[in-house]
Amino acid sequence: MNNLLNKIHQQNATAFTHSGKFHADDVFSAALLLYLNPEITITRGNRVPEDFDGIVFDIGRGRYDHHQKDSRVRENGIAYAAFGLLWEELGAEILGEELSDKFDESFVQPLDNNDNTGEKNELASLIGNFNPTWDAEGSNDEAFFQAVSVAGMILENKFDRYRGNERADKRVEEIYERHMQAFHDREKHSEDAKILILPEFVPCQKFLSETPVAFVIFPSSRGGYCIQPQKKEYSMNYKCSFPSEWLGLENEELQEVTGLKTAGFCHKGGFLMTTGELADAVQACKISMEQFHEKPVIVSFGGDAEYDELLHRIPKLQAAEIIHIDFPTFPEVEVQGIYAEVSMEKQEWKARIKEQVKQILRYKPEAVFVGENLFAAYPIVHTLRKKHIPVLVAAEKDGQKLLIRIPSGS
Repeated sequence: MNNLLNKIHQQNATAFTHSGKFHADDVFSAALLLYLNPEITITRGNRVPEDFDGIVFDIGRGRYDHHQKDSRVRENGIAYAAFGLLWEELGAEILGEELSDKFDESFVQPLDNNDNTGEKNELASLIGNFNPTWDAEGSNDEAFFQAVSVAGMILENKFDRYRGNERADKRVEEIYERHMQAFHDREKHSEDAKILILPEFVPCQKFLSETPVAFVIFPSSRGGYCIQPQKKEYSMNYKCSFPSEWLGLENEELQEVTGLKTAGFCHKGGFLMTTGELADAVQACKISMEQFHEKPVIVSFGGDAEYDELLHRIPKLQAAEIIHIDFPTFPEVEVQGIYAEVSMEKQEWKARIKEQVKQILRYKPEAVFVGENLFAAYPIVHTLRKKHIPVLVAAEKDGQKLLIRIPSGS
């Protein structure tokens, strides 16, 4: 057990942080300490008492403060805030080394970055809204601990979710290994290899995206069975979809069009179907695979036709259809010498980008190639990345033309 954890678990353990306006950084730091020891006493103030022997964070220029000039920065350039400094020492004790690193990247770092740079973060804004209004009188300690209570619930739920996802990955891996072994032992036909039947619902999309499995069937909590098509890796598209004429139908209408006597419901979005019997669920998958014929699409957004030959050499997309979409007309700008600003209002600009993205997405592309006009392409790239749609850009290295995939994520 590390020294910090020992200190947190001491009888009559205490901690100290700054008073005044609070942020997600100090709120989640306090919540983390209370998660590990609900009995710890946290005090706020303008100055750390000289005789204080507890844990000091986000004030005092000590180990768990980040306001000094030489405060630490992660290797990826994200500076630590108090929450990150505490998590660095405590995370592995809570989630283990691997999950702790993932939690730091996805949850802690955005909050640290918000505190250090002011970069917008929705969770940080929600926590900040617990601060009393500017003209409220008296101490804001009560509001601080209300925010800490909410942050504590968020942490508990997050920790449970991370542990649950880890259990799910292991469970799905076990089921999938048995499934594939049965296929290799010829206990299952080749078409059945793409249909995975789960004994119970287990989150599995991420794991199965890299496998041949196109459909997952599992018992429904309402009785009967659910069918979920599985998406391709790095794509919003399914490996196989339900026939379009099934979408949005239920009961007698769905039974008539499918020929399946226990067909119950097929979501209009195509991501779920239900049946009363397992045999009908399996048959629904087989019918869908027999009727599924979809040619992959690559959208070339402003890209010259000279790149088409290169796009046709992308692994698994050699037969893809390439759809060319021109860059939008240049918006009206206010020019001052060599400097210019877009004239349209923010909402008009956002609507313009939304319409352009909508135009691209209606083709359900496996990837989007953007041309060389960075001004026109950037807002589109930014939006597509958040939707985890592969965005490709042209580059040259050692005299060779390359297509480079920009990492997705918000």
